[in-house]
Amino acid sequence: MDDMSPKSSSGRFRKWFKTKHKNKQKHKEPDPYNYLDGLSDGEDEGDYIMEDVYISSFEMDPCTSTNELRIFVGTWNVAGRSPVGSLAVDLEEWLKPQDAADIYVLGFQEIVPLKTRTVIGAEDPTEATNWNLLIGKTLNENFGCPWLTPMLNPVSSDNYQYVKVPDCERRASFSGVIDSTLMRGRWITQYHQQLVLGGSKYKLMASKKMVGVFISVWMKKELLKKYCVSNVKVSSVACGIMGYLGNKGSVSVSMSIEGTSFCFIAAHLASGEKNGDEGRRNRQVSEIFKRTSFPRSAKDDDNRHPLTILGHDQIFWFGDLNYRLDLEDNLARDLIKKQDWKALQGFDQLRKEQEDGGVFEGWREGNIKFAPTYKYSSSNCNRYSGGLPNRSGEKQRTPAWCDRILWYGKGVKLLSYFRSESKFSDHRPVSAQFSTQIEVMKSTNSRFLDKETNFHNIMPPEQIGPSINKEEGKPTLLSLIVKDTESSSTHMQVDTNY
Repeated sequence: MDDMSPKSSSGRFRKWFKTKHKNKQKHKEPDPYNYLDGLSDGEDEGDYIMEDVYISSFEMDPCTSTNELRIFVGTWNVAGRSPVGSLAVDLEEWLKPQDAADIYVLGFQEIVPLKTRTVIGAEDPTEATNWNLLIGKTLNENFGCPWLTPMLNPVSSDNYQYVKVPDCERRASFSGVIDSTLMRGRWITQYHQQLVLGGSKYKLMASKKMVGVFISVWMKKELLKKYCVSNVKVSSVACGIMGYLGNKGSVSVSMSIEGTSFCFIAAHLASGEKNGDEGRRNRQVSEIFKRTSFPRSAKDDDNRHPLTILGHDQIFWFGDLNYRLDLEDNLARDLIKKQDWKALQGFDQLRKEQEDGGVFEGWREGNIKFAPTYKYSSSNCNRYSGGLPNRSGEKQRTPAWCDRILWYGKGVKLLSYFRSESKFSDHRPVSAQFSTQIEVMKSTNSRFLDKETNFHNIMPPEQIGPSINKEEGKPTLLSLIVKDTESSSTHMQVDTNY
C-alpha cells in the first residue's frame, strides 16, 4: 500500500490513516512490526491454524467504529491425565457455555506426563487432538447442535489433510478460507467433517502443543462472516531443562480481528517454593518475552502484523505460572480457613512482580476472591496436600495461587475472575471473562452492503467521535520492549537447575 498512488482509494485510505494516527505512533512501542519473510511455527506437525483467513478488500472507506467482543480465557493444569471419563461434565461446568462468549481461549499444562520420553521425544499430537475434540463437543452441544460420536481411536500423527470450506461458507468480499486438521489416512471422519465443514457454532481457529503445554482458540462461526480475521499464527518457547527443553515454557497464538491485534500466551513456569525459585520463573518470563515471535510468511496478506508479544494491542498471559506465597505454611493455611484473601494476596509473589521493576510491571489481574488453586492432595479430593499432621507419602506444599490470568493493553474490561471445582487434578481450573473493544473498518466495497446504500452519506473521518476505549495500561518494562527490537542473537541466560 505504501507504493500505491494517493489518487487510488487505497492510497487515500493510507494517507488518512497515517494522519489520524500520527500522534498515537509517537508514543507506541518502538518497531512492533517486522516484515521479515519466513514460515510460521504452524508448520509443525500437530498444530492447527486457520490458514488464509479472510483476505479483506482494499477498497475501504476511512470510517471506523468500535465493537464489543466477549472473550473467555481459561487455564488448567491437568496433571498428565487424558480427557476421559466424567471430564465432559467438569469441562461444561468450567467453560459455562450457556454464557456464550464470542471467543474461547484455553490453556492447559501437563496434558501429558512430564517424563523423559515425552520431554525429549518427538511430539505426539494425540492428546491435543483429543482435548480439541472434547472442547468442540462441549461448546457446540450446548447450543442445540448435535455432534456425532467422537472417534474411538486416536488420530494418527503421520498424515495431514487440508480441507477447503465450500463456497457457500465464504464471506463474499474475501478470497476464502482454508482449514487444516489431522485426519486418519485419506478419509475424513464424520466427526472431523462436522468440526471443519459445518454443523457447529464454534470453530477451531488455532491450537499449539509443546510437550505438556497446550493452547486452543475457538471463535463463533458467525463472527467469521462478520469480521475480517487475519494473520493467525502460533509460536512456542521452550525454556525448561538446560534452558531449552519443553517441560517448561509457553505456546502462543497471534491473530488480528479487523484493526485490533490479539496475543494469547499459555505458559508453564518453573515450580518450587525454595529461595531462588521465583528468580527462575522471572527469567523464564523474560525469555518468553524475548523469544516469542510471529514472523511474516509468504501466505500473509498485505496488512502488517505484530512480530513480538508487546507489539499487540491486547495481550493475555495465563497458565500455571507457579508463583507462590512468601509465608509459612501454617500461617497461610490459617488465612485460607478465614478466607482472608486480601491478607493472603499481600504475600503473593506474582503481585509483587506487577509492581514497578517487576517482570509483569504494568500488567493487570482481577481481584482474587477464591481459594488457592494448588496443591490438592489427589484427584477427587478437596484437601490441600501436606499440613499437620502430614500423611505418609504426601508432598509438603504451601497452598498457592499458581494458576493465573493477566492482561495488558487498551480496550479490555474484566467481567469476572473465578475458579472451578473440578477434582480432575491437583490444580483447580481458573477462568476470566472479558469485554474487549475492537476497531472495525467499514468497507465501501463489501457485497454485504445493501445495494441502495448511498456511499456519499457515510460519515467522513473528521466527524467520527472519539474512541470509547479509555482504559489505558501502564507502560511495560522498557527494557523488555527494547530487547524485543534488538538482535535475536542476544539471549538471557536461564538457570539450568530445573
